[in-house]
Amino acid sequence: MHEWALAEAILTSARQVAEQEKLKKVTDITIRVGELQQVEPQILRFALAQMKTGLFENAKFHIRKAKSTLKCRVCATTWQFSLKNLDKATAEAIHFVPEVAHTYIKCPTCGSPDFEIVSGRGVWLEDIRGAKAD
Repeated sequence: MHEWALAEAILTSARQVAEQEKLKKVTDITIRVGELQQVEPQILRFALAQMKTGLFENAKFHIRKAKSTLKCRVCATTWQFSLKNLDKATAEAIHFVPEVAHTYIKCPTCGSPDFEIVSGRGVWLEDIRGAKAD
């Protein structure tokens, strides 16, 4: 359900960028979604399509996934992490309370649960293209 709120926030941010860039219409928006956000791209795309009006009426949305990179604070190991490595219940627990990730995810080198998320979290506008106002 949070995909609808994300779609609304994306369009609000994109509108601000379009106004700053003096775009009269937006043709393409590239959105980068961190893997740890656990956003369903199909639902986000549908929500964006339902909400696009005016400036975004003919816009195409490109949704790209950002892989997760974690870094151990104990031994400095950096590794790629995928939620596919977790069972469904654990992935869902992390989805609703991201802070519990440290309970389930451990450094592959030293086994420490003390790590930072270097990338793979968040949603951001990567690119906005359109036609400039005259």
